[in-house]
Amino acid sequence: MNSTRDAILVAGSANLDFVVRAAHVPRPGETVLGRDLAMIPGGKGANQAVACARAGGAKTRMLVALGQDSSAPILEDSLRSAGVELHIVRVEKEASGVALICLADDAENAITVAPGANAMLRAADLPDLDGVAYLLLQLETPLDTVLGLAHQARSRGIKVVLNAAPAQTLSDELLAVVDVLIVNQDELTKVARERGSVAEALSSVNVPCAVVTLGSRGCCACDRGEFVLQPAFKVSSVDTTAAGDTFCGVLVAALNSGATLAESLRRASAAAALATTRIGAQASIPTYDEVEDLLQTANGPEHDSLAALETYCELATFCGLRPPAAVSSPRQTV
Repeated sequence: MNSTRDAILVAGSANLDFVVRAAHVPRPGETVLGRDLAMIPGGKGANQAVACARAGGAKTRMLVALGQDSSAPILEDSLRSAGVELHIVRVEKEASGVALICLADDAENAITVAPGANAMLRAADLPDLDGVAYLLLQLETPLDTVLGLAHQARSRGIKVVLNAAPAQTLSDELLAVVDVLIVNQDELTKVARERGSVAEALSSVNVPCAVVTLGSRGCCACDRGEFVLQPAFKVSSVDTTAAGDTFCGVLVAALNSGATLAESLRRASAAAALATTRIGAQASIPTYDEVEDLLQTANGPEHDSLAALETYCELATFCGLRPPAAVSSPRQTV
């Protein structure tokens, strides 16, 4: 048996995204005339696997259920071209997953998912875990499957990372086998027992480390009672699709490489910012070198400027944390 653990296993969904551009996302009962239509590989699990491999530079495997339809080869090719090793569960009676996405001109989106084969993934489908250090999960596959996979990984000493999306309430049993929980602000309200500030909600979640992404503000983590803040990188966004998935994949890849939590949050934030500058899901995920270039640019003379300090303090205030009187870096633990 290989004693070296340096791989990430992503277990989750793959969807073919049908993306239509429109002036704005339709309100309930409203019909909006769209423009361009594109078919782009997506799905939270697949997006995160591509982000791990391409943007994170990590050795990445993926457990995924696909149908025997024309969408499956498109999804497989996208994952393999990013360097992801596939463990495919072939489903006969269901088509591969599909997502319908309306992308507005202000970069916001509305997404409806038809799970298809994703709903057929089972905990018994877990492949050999030899060499795996982290298991990354989401909630676009059945919840009992997620729980079963997490239990098996934890029993092998593998760290479990859960992106609790789409939003839903999580059981104490599932949280008990999660090492790192990643949510956005809406998802945090579903998971947290505390309805106070962002910091209070994070600290109420019974996991060793909980991370919340806050869109253009940045992100905040609570790691065993200590808070770490990372302001967002400023970019010209055109599409927020897969930005959260990119964050998740790169965060796990960075942690897997031995980076600190603060360093990992920064790298994940840079990758997520770059993903918003392009249209599509997997097509928008940057390369490792592109992330590195943005990080190097952000390390320039302006990095520790007053403006950076003010941004950091604004994020702390938004999260319900008291900004320190003086900090040497926006990455400092609060």
